[in-house]
Amino acid sequence: MTAAHPPAHPAAAPGRAPAAAPGAGARIWRVVRLNLVNKWTVIWIPAMIMFFIGVVNWLIWWIIWSASAPGDRADAMDGTQWSGGAFYIFVYMMVIAIQVVSSTFPFALGYSVTRRDFAIGSGLTFLVLAAGYALGFALLSTLEEWTNGWGLGGHLFTSVYFAGETFAGRLFMVFAAMLFFFAVGAFSAALFMRWRMYGILAAGAVLALLIVGAVALLTYTQNWPAVGEWFVANGPIGVTAWLLLPTVVAAAAGYAVLSRATPRS
Repeated sequence: MTAAHPPAHPAAAPGRAPAAAPGAGARIWRVVRLNLVNKWTVIWIPAMIMFFIGVVNWLIWWIIWSASAPGDRADAMDGTQWSGGAFYIFVYMMVIAIQVVSSTFPFALGYSVTRRDFAIGSGLTFLVLAAGYALGFALLSTLEEWTNGWGLGGHLFTSVYFAGETFAGRLFMVFAAMLFFFAVGAFSAALFMRWRMYGILAAGAVLALLIVGAVALLTYTQNWPAVGEWFVANGPIGVTAWLLLPTVVAAAAGYAVLSRATPRS
């Protein structure tokens, strides 16, 4: 009498359905979670550095304020409106994008995530981070106004680039600017993943040539006044809105490059 043998595949056993593959939404959300797993890199470190920059700026303001005569303090502190200390957070967003793409891309592919899922998930990650940081920036700018420049009339989150705008206006400006730096960082990382340093160098060379060509064109055609008029006519919000165009171009180019990249290419 022949002994009964168990089914060759457990999934074929009666009463057991084969495990369903995760849907596109689940895979995309898995990428978002993977990108945010290191919260120190994407949240706490930039917040701590921004806090340190704020403390250093406040100390500088205090030195200026205490060294100025009481009647001259207001004029002396007006110079702080040209502060670029808050610009750090935008540059760091580009660094985060580079780290996210270059470090999580190989792991994501190992979890049966397609390149399309990775691109969408990373884009969603950048949208969430940009929204969160933009909200924090706008809230701090409001607090800076309520406290009269943190008690000294200084400007960090209400510098000349954001002065005179509403809460919603600042929220949009910071959000759009951060998306731009996220897209540039992701595109740079995609170039590195595809062609390593050769891609970065080639893209840098092309960008330098385009900038020099644009400067030469504006100089020889004497259109620099028109450029200044364009900035004045559009205002801070309008100029920031135009950043969405290169943001979309950089995001699309990054996806096109990443779709053919491999962790070892």
